[in-house]
Amino acid sequence: MRVFVTGGTGAIGRHTIPALLESGHAVTALARTPQKAALLHARGARPAMVSLFDRAELAPAFAGHDAVLNLATSIPPMSRFMSAAAMRDNYRVRTEGSAAVVDAALEAGVGRVVQESVSMLYRDQGSRWIGEDAPVDHYPLTRGNFAAEAGAHRFTESGGGAGVVLRFGWFYGPGAEHSEQLFALAGRHIGTVLGRPGGYVSSIHLADAASAVVAALEVPAGTYNVVDDEPLTKRSYAFALARAAGATAWLSGPGRAACLLGDRLTSLTRSLRVSNARFRAAAGWAPRYRSAREGWLATASVLRT
Repeated sequence: MRVFVTGGTGAIGRHTIPALLESGHAVTALARTPQKAALLHARGARPAMVSLFDRAELAPAFAGHDAVLNLATSIPPMSRFMSAAAMRDNYRVRTEGSAAVVDAALEAGVGRVVQESVSMLYRDQGSRWIGEDAPVDHYPLTRGNFAAEAGAHRFTESGGGAGVVLRFGWFYGPGAEHSEQLFALAGRHIGTVLGRPGGYVSSIHLADAASAVVAALEVPAGTYNVVDDEPLTKRSYAFALARAAGATAWLSGPGRAACLLGDRLTSLTRSLRVSNARFRAAAGWAPRYRSAREGWLATASVLRT
Protein backbone atom coordinates (compact mmCIF):
# COMPACT_ATOMS: atom_id res chain seq x y z
CA MET A 1 0.00 0.00 0.00
CA ARG A 2 0.88 3.67 -0.27
CA VAL A 3 0.52 4.99 3.27
CA PHE A 4 0.58 8.57 4.61
CA VAL A 5 1.60 8.96 8.25
CA THR A 6 1.06 11.95 10.52
CA GLY A 7 3.07 11.98 13.75
CA GLY A 8 5.84 9.99 12.09
CA THR A 9 8.53 11.40 14.38
CA GLY A 10 6.50 10.88 17.57
CA ALA A 11 6.80 8.03 20.06
CA ILE A 12 4.68 5.51 18.14
CA GLY A 13 5.36 6.96 14.71
CA ARG A 14 9.11 6.50 14.86
CA HIS A 15 8.54 2.77 15.41
CA THR A 16 5.70 2.56 12.90
CA ILE A 17 7.54 3.89 9.86
CA PRO A 18 10.25 1.17 9.94
CA ALA A 19 7.55 -1.46 10.55
CA LEU A 20 5.59 -0.25 7.52
CA LEU A 21 8.68 -0.27 5.31
CA GLU A 22 9.64 -3.75 6.48
CA SER A 23 6.14 -4.91 5.49
CA GLY A 24 6.66 -3.60 1.96
CA HIS A 25 4.55 -0.43 2.14
CA ALA A 26 5.57 2.89 0.57
CA VAL A 27 5.49 5.63 3.22
CA THR A 28 4.95 9.37 3.04
CA ALA A 29 5.08 11.24 6.35
CA LEU A 30 4.10 14.73 7.41
CA ALA A 31 7.01 16.97 8.41
CA ARG A 32 6.66 20.31 10.17
CA THR A 33 10.27 21.44 9.88
CA PRO A 34 13.21 20.83 7.52
CA GLN A 35 14.96 19.00 10.37
CA LYS A 36 12.01 16.60 10.77
CA ALA A 37 11.87 16.16 7.00
CA ALA A 38 15.54 15.15 6.93
CA LEU A 39 14.96 12.70 9.78
CA LEU A 40 12.04 11.08 7.97
CA HIS A 41 14.00 10.85 4.74
CA ALA A 42 16.87 9.15 6.57
CA ARG A 43 14.40 6.58 7.90
CA GLY A 44 13.17 5.76 4.41
CA ALA A 45 9.95 7.80 4.27
CA ARG A 46 9.14 10.51 1.75
CA PRO A 47 8.57 13.74 3.74
CA ALA A 48 5.70 16.10 2.96
CA MET A 49 5.99 19.64 4.33
CA VAL A 50 2.32 20.39 5.02
CA SER A 51 0.26 21.57 8.01
CA LEU A 52 -1.85 19.12 9.99
CA PHE A 53 -4.50 21.82 10.33
CA ASP A 54 -4.80 22.83 6.66
CA ARG A 55 -7.24 20.70 4.69
CA ALA A 56 -6.33 22.51 1.47
CA GLU A 57 -2.69 21.41 1.88
CA LEU A 58 -3.45 17.94 3.16
CA ALA A 59 -5.84 16.81 0.40
CA PRO A 60 -3.33 16.98 -2.48
CA ALA A 61 -0.65 15.47 -0.20
CA PHE A 62 -2.98 12.52 0.52
CA ALA A 63 -3.92 12.01 -3.13
CA GLY A 64 -2.83 8.64 -4.49
CA HIS A 65 -2.46 7.07 -1.02
CA ASP A 66 -4.40 4.00 0.08
CA ALA A 67 -4.44 4.86 3.78
CA VAL A 68 -3.76 7.68 6.22
CA LEU A 69 -2.44 6.82 9.69
CA ASN A 70 -3.16 9.70 12.04
CA LEU A 71 -0.68 9.22 14.88
CA ALA A 72 -0.16 12.91 15.61
CA THR A 73 -0.23 13.98 19.27
CA SER A 74 1.30 16.70 21.42
CA ILE A 75 1.26 15.09 24.86
CA PRO A 76 3.42 17.09 27.31
CA PRO A 77 6.21 15.47 29.37
CA MET A 78 5.54 14.22 32.89
CA SER A 79 6.85 17.45 34.38
CA ARG A 80 4.04 19.41 32.65
CA PHE A 81 1.29 16.77 32.54
CA MET A 82 -0.77 18.56 35.19
CA SER A 83 -0.69 21.85 33.29
CA ALA A 84 -3.90 22.77 31.46
CA ALA A 85 -1.94 25.12 29.22
CA ALA A 86 0.43 22.31 28.21
CA MET A 87 -2.54 20.16 27.18
CA ARG A 88 -4.05 22.77 24.84
CA ASP A 89 -1.77 21.86 21.93
CA ASN A 90 -2.70 18.20 22.23
CA TYR A 91 -6.39 19.11 22.35
CA ARG A 92 -6.03 21.14 19.15
CA VAL A 93 -4.23 18.26 17.43
CA ARG A 94 -6.99 15.85 18.47
CA THR A 95 -9.85 18.14 17.45
CA GLU A 96 -8.88 20.52 14.63
CA GLY A 97 -6.05 18.37 13.30
CA SER A 98 -8.00 15.11 13.22
CA ALA A 99 -11.00 16.81 11.60
CA ALA A 100 -8.76 18.27 8.88
CA VAL A 101 -7.21 14.84 8.27
CA VAL A 102 -10.62 13.21 7.79
CA ASP A 103 -11.90 16.00 5.55
CA ALA A 104 -8.77 15.86 3.40
CA ALA A 105 -8.83 12.05 3.21
CA LEU A 106 -12.42 12.15 1.99
CA GLU A 107 -11.57 14.79 -0.60
CA ALA A 108 -8.52 12.84 -1.78
CA GLY A 109 -10.41 9.55 -2.09
CA VAL A 110 -8.29 7.71 0.46
CA GLY A 111 -9.70 4.28 1.31
CA ARG A 112 -8.74 4.02 4.99
CA VAL A 113 -8.07 6.27 7.99
CA VAL A 114 -6.51 4.83 11.15
CA GLN A 115 -6.85 7.07 14.19
CA GLU A 116 -4.76 6.75 17.35
CA SER A 117 -6.70 6.92 20.63
CA VAL A 118 -6.27 5.62 24.20
CA SER A 119 -7.85 2.92 26.35
CA MET A 120 -7.86 5.25 29.36
CA LEU A 121 -11.29 6.44 28.18
CA TYR A 122 -12.98 3.50 29.92
CA ARG A 123 -14.54 3.73 33.35
CA ASP A 124 -12.80 2.10 36.28
CA GLN A 125 -13.84 -1.56 36.19
CA GLY A 126 -11.76 -2.91 39.05
CA SER A 127 -10.57 -6.42 38.18
CA ARG A 128 -13.17 -7.00 35.42
CA TRP A 129 -11.99 -7.40 31.84
CA ILE A 130 -12.82 -4.45 29.57
CA GLY A 131 -13.85 -4.88 25.95
CA GLU A 132 -14.59 -2.20 23.37
CA ASP A 133 -18.28 -2.06 24.33
CA ALA A 134 -17.56 -1.24 27.99
CA PRO A 135 -18.78 2.14 29.30
CA VAL A 136 -16.50 5.14 28.82
CA ASP A 137 -16.08 8.35 30.79
CA HIS A 138 -16.36 11.91 29.51
CA TYR A 139 -13.98 13.95 31.68
CA PRO A 140 -12.05 17.01 30.43
CA LEU A 141 -8.93 15.24 29.16
CA THR A 142 -10.97 12.81 27.06
CA ARG A 143 -12.70 15.44 24.91
CA GLY A 144 -9.93 15.53 22.34
CA ASN A 145 -9.81 11.75 22.07
CA PHE A 146 -13.55 11.46 21.57
CA ALA A 147 -13.42 14.18 18.91
CA ALA A 148 -10.67 12.30 17.06
CA GLU A 149 -12.57 9.01 17.31
CA ALA A 150 -15.72 10.70 16.02
CA GLY A 151 -13.77 11.82 12.97
CA ALA A 152 -12.76 8.25 12.14
CA HIS A 153 -16.36 7.07 12.52
CA ARG A 154 -17.52 9.96 10.31
CA PHE A 155 -15.07 8.76 7.67
CA THR A 156 -16.70 5.32 7.71
CA GLU A 157 -20.24 6.68 7.74
CA SER A 158 -19.50 8.93 4.77
CA GLY A 159 -19.11 5.83 2.63
CA GLY A 160 -15.63 6.92 1.65
CA GLY A 161 -13.86 3.96 3.20
CA ALA A 162 -12.91 2.31 6.50
CA GLY A 163 -12.29 4.34 9.63
CA VAL A 164 -10.35 2.43 12.31
CA VAL A 165 -9.80 3.60 15.90
CA LEU A 166 -6.97 2.05 17.91
CA ARG A 167 -7.32 2.55 21.66
CA PHE A 168 -3.78 2.03 22.90
CA GLY A 169 -2.79 1.12 26.42
CA TRP A 170 -0.26 3.15 28.40
CA PHE A 171 2.66 2.91 26.01
CA TYR A 172 6.28 2.56 27.03
CA GLY A 173 9.61 1.75 25.46
CA PRO A 174 12.64 3.45 23.91
CA GLY A 175 11.63 6.82 22.52
CA ALA A 176 8.77 7.43 24.96
CA GLU A 177 9.97 10.30 27.12
CA HIS A 178 7.72 9.52 30.08
CA SER A 179 8.81 5.87 30.22
CA GLU A 180 12.48 6.81 30.05
CA GLN A 181 11.85 9.18 32.98
CA LEU A 182 10.11 6.41 34.95
CA PHE A 183 13.01 4.07 34.21
CA ALA A 184 15.48 6.66 35.49
CA LEU A 185 13.46 7.06 38.70
CA ALA A 186 13.36 3.30 39.17
CA GLY A 187 17.14 3.22 38.83
CA ARG A 188 17.27 5.66 41.75
CA HIS A 189 15.11 3.27 43.85
CA ILE A 190 11.91 5.31 43.35
CA GLY A 191 8.83 3.33 42.32
CA THR A 192 5.79 4.99 40.72
CA VAL A 193 2.32 3.75 41.64
CA LEU A 194 -0.61 5.88 40.46
CA GLY A 195 -3.85 4.96 42.20
CA ARG A 196 -4.72 1.80 44.14
CA PRO A 197 -1.77 -0.63 44.17
CA GLY A 198 -4.17 -3.49 43.39
CA GLY A 199 -5.74 -1.66 40.46
CA TYR A 200 -4.79 -2.65 36.92
CA VAL A 201 -2.78 -0.83 34.27
CA SER A 202 -3.02 -1.94 30.64
CA SER A 203 0.12 -1.13 28.70
CA ILE A 204 1.69 -1.67 25.29
CA HIS A 205 5.33 -1.60 24.20
CA LEU A 206 5.97 0.86 21.39
CA ALA A 207 7.22 -1.90 19.07
CA ASP A 208 3.97 -3.79 19.60
CA ALA A 209 1.96 -0.60 19.09
CA ALA A 210 3.74 -0.12 15.75
CA SER A 211 3.03 -3.68 14.60
CA ALA A 212 -0.62 -3.14 15.52
CA VAL A 213 -0.78 0.00 13.37
CA VAL A 214 0.53 -2.01 10.41
CA ALA A 215 -2.01 -4.77 11.09
CA ALA A 216 -4.80 -2.16 11.22
CA LEU A 217 -4.39 -1.65 7.48
CA GLU A 218 -6.30 -4.92 6.98
CA VAL A 219 -9.05 -4.94 9.64
CA PRO A 220 -12.73 -4.00 9.21
CA ALA A 221 -13.82 -0.51 10.24
CA GLY A 222 -14.40 -0.12 13.95
CA THR A 223 -12.81 0.44 17.34
CA TYR A 224 -10.13 -1.86 18.74
CA ASN A 225 -8.19 -2.07 21.99
CA VAL A 226 -4.43 -2.40 21.50
CA VAL A 227 -2.86 -3.58 24.74
CA ASP A 228 -0.60 -6.42 25.79
CA ASP A 229 -1.99 -9.82 26.78
CA GLU A 230 -1.53 -9.54 30.54
CA PRO A 231 -2.40 -6.26 32.26
CA LEU A 232 -0.55 -5.98 35.57
CA THR A 233 -1.64 -4.55 38.87
CA LYS A 234 0.02 -1.22 39.55
CA ARG A 235 2.07 -2.83 42.29
CA SER A 236 3.26 -5.54 39.89
CA TYR A 237 3.94 -2.98 37.16
CA ALA A 238 6.17 -0.98 39.52
CA PHE A 239 7.96 -4.20 40.53
CA ALA A 240 8.51 -5.11 36.85
CA LEU A 241 10.01 -1.69 36.19
CA ALA A 242 12.25 -1.92 39.27
CA ARG A 243 13.44 -5.38 38.21
CA ALA A 244 14.28 -4.10 34.73
CA ALA A 245 16.19 -1.18 36.25
CA GLY A 246 18.03 -3.54 38.59
CA ALA A 247 17.08 -1.56 41.68
CA THR A 248 14.69 -2.36 44.54
CA ALA A 249 12.25 0.48 45.20
CA TRP A 250 12.99 2.13 48.54
CA LEU A 251 10.30 4.75 48.00
CA SER A 252 6.97 4.21 46.27
CA GLY A 253 4.16 6.61 45.53
CA PRO A 254 1.99 8.56 45.27
CA GLY A 255 -0.40 5.57 45.34
CA ARG A 256 -3.97 6.36 46.38
CA ALA A 257 -3.01 9.98 47.06
CA ALA A 258 -2.82 10.53 43.31
CA CYS A 259 -6.60 10.11 43.19
CA LEU A 260 -6.91 13.35 45.16
CA LEU A 261 -5.58 15.28 42.16
CA GLY A 262 -8.90 14.84 40.38
CA ASP A 263 -9.48 14.57 36.67
CA ARG A 264 -5.98 15.75 35.77
CA LEU A 265 -4.76 12.23 36.64
CA THR A 266 -8.02 10.31 36.20
CA SER A 267 -6.69 8.54 33.12
CA LEU A 268 -3.77 7.11 35.10
CA THR A 269 -5.26 6.37 38.52
CA ARG A 270 -8.23 4.17 37.58
CA SER A 271 -8.14 0.37 37.33
CA LEU A 272 -8.31 -0.76 33.69
CA ARG A 273 -7.91 -4.44 32.84
CA VAL A 274 -8.33 -4.06 29.09
CA SER A 275 -8.73 -6.97 26.66
CA ASN A 276 -7.14 -7.10 23.19
CA ALA A 277 -9.28 -10.08 22.08
CA ARG A 278 -11.21 -8.24 19.35
CA PHE A 279 -8.09 -6.91 17.64
CA ARG A 280 -6.25 -10.22 17.90
CA ALA A 281 -9.18 -11.96 16.20
CA ALA A 282 -9.66 -9.33 13.49
CA ALA A 283 -6.01 -8.77 12.62
CA GLY A 284 -4.30 -12.03 13.50
CA TRP A 285 -2.03 -9.83 15.60
CA ALA A 286 -0.25 -10.70 18.83
CA PRO A 287 2.12 -8.57 20.91
CA ARG A 288 5.77 -9.55 21.02
CA TYR A 289 5.81 -8.78 24.75
CA ARG A 290 3.05 -10.57 26.64
CA SER A 291 3.23 -8.12 29.55
CA ALA A 292 5.24 -5.20 30.89
CA ARG A 293 7.47 -7.71 32.68
CA GLU A 294 9.01 -8.86 29.41
CA GLY A 295 8.65 -5.47 27.72
CA TRP A 296 10.48 -3.52 30.40
CA LEU A 297 13.37 -5.98 30.39
CA ALA A 298 13.69 -5.46 26.62
CA THR A 299 13.42 -1.70 27.09
CA ALA A 300 16.14 -1.72 29.74
CA SER A 301 18.56 -3.50 27.43
CA VAL A 302 18.14 -0.69 24.87
CA LEU A 303 18.25 2.21 27.34
CA ARG A 304 21.48 0.92 28.87
CA THR A 305 23.34 0.86 25.51
